[in-house]
Amino acid sequence: MKLHGFIVLIIMITLSACGEKDSSTSSVKDTPTVPSISAGGEYTLSAKSNGTLWAWGSNWSGQLGNGTTENKHSPVQVGSSTNWRTVSSGRSHAVALKTDGTLWAWGFNSYGQLGDGTITDRYTPVKIGSSNSWAVVSAGQMNSLAIKSDGTLWAWGSNSSGQLGTGTFNEQDTPVQIGSSTNWSKVSAGGYHTAALRNDGTLWAWGFNGYGELGDGTTEIKLTPVQIGTATDWSDVSVGYYHTVAIKSDGTLWAWGSNDDGKLGDGTYIHKSIPIQIGIATNWQSVNAGRHHTVALKTDGTLWAWGYNQFGQLGTEDNLEKNTPIQIGTATDWKCATVGDVHTAALKINGTLWTWGRNINGELGDGTTNNKNIPVQIVLSSTDSLPQ
Repeated sequence: MKLHGFIVLIIMITLSACGEKDSSTSSVKDTPTVPSISAGGEYTLSAKSNGTLWAWGSNWSGQLGNGTTENKHSPVQVGSSTNWRTVSSGRSHAVALKTDGTLWAWGFNSYGQLGDGTITDRYTPVKIGSSNSWAVVSAGQMNSLAIKSDGTLWAWGSNSSGQLGTGTFNEQDTPVQIGSSTNWSKVSAGGYHTAALRNDGTLWAWGFNGYGELGDGTTEIKLTPVQIGTATDWSDVSVGYYHTVAIKSDGTLWAWGSNDDGKLGDGTYIHKSIPIQIGIATNWQSVNAGRHHTVALKTDGTLWAWGYNQFGQLGTEDNLEKNTPIQIGTATDWKCATVGDVHTAALKINGTLWTWGRNINGELGDGTTNNKNIPVQIVLSSTDSLPQ
C-alpha cells in the first residue's frame, strides 16, 4: 500500500520506541544514533534515517506536531528539521530528542506533561529547557520521564498516582530530578506507574499498584522508586496501563500486574503482584506492553503477542484474545516492535515497516481507516535504498 509518496525508512539497534531499547522504554547504555518509530494512543511517530520526523493518526491535541489538529491517515512531516534522533509517543503527547541532545515535546499538555512550564497544548515541537545532555525519553499516559547522559532520572506531568516518583502527588510542569542516583539506564512510563532499570541490573518501580503492577508483592501506591526483589540480572522492562513485563539476561520472560484479557501471558486471567515467569523459553530478546496487550521478540527473529485483540492488534489473523504468547505469522526476520493503545507497529531486519490493529484514526498509516488483524506492510519506495 502506497503512502501518498511518503517513504518510511528506519533502522534500529534493539527494541516503545522501536529503534530504541523500549515502547516506551529506552536505554542509556544502548543510546541510539539511529531512527525510531513509536506507537502512541491512537497515532504513530517516526524518525527517518535522514533525520526528518513524520507522524500519522489521531491529532485532536496536536500530537502529530504538524501545526494542525486534523487526523492524518498517511504520514506527514513534522517541521523541516533534519536532526531528529528518537521519539516516544504517549497517550496524546510526544517527547523527542535531537542529535544535539536537546529535548522537545508537543501535544496535549493539561497536566504539564510537555515540561515547558505551562499547561498549554502545543501543536508543534517546543524545546524543553536548555540542557543538551538528554539521552533517553519515555512518554506515558499523561506524564514523561527521561534520563540524562550522567545517569540521572527526571520526570514531569501528571502525578495522580505517584507515577513521577517525587514522593508526592503534585504535578510538575518542568522536569524534576528523581532522587540522587546517577546509575539509571532505562525507563518505561506507562498509564499510572513507572518502571526503570539501573546499570547494576536491578529493577525499580513506583506509582499506582492496585493490581500489583509494581511487583513488590503489595497493592499499595509507592511515591518513590522501590526495588523489585533482589535480582541483579534484569535486562529489559516495559509497562502498560496496569501491567508490567520484563526480560532477564538469561532470556526468560516475566510479567505481573493486571491480567484482564490475559495480557500477562501465563494462561490465566488472575492478577499477579510479583514477577512470574512466562513459559520456559530462554530466548526472549525484547518486550513491549500496551494498554491491554503485549508483544515480544525472540532472538530467532520471531514475533509473539498476547492479550486483548478486539481490533486485531495481536496480528494473529483473528480478533480473539490470547492468554499465552502466540506467534505472529511465520516470519523469522522481525527486528523490533512498538505497541500503542490498540495498534502495533514493527520493523523487519530489511528496514520494512509493518502495522496492524485499530485504524479508525489512520494510526496504521496505510492511507485507510480499516482495521487490520495481520501485519500490513507500509511499502518503501524503490527510489530509496534500505538501511544497512
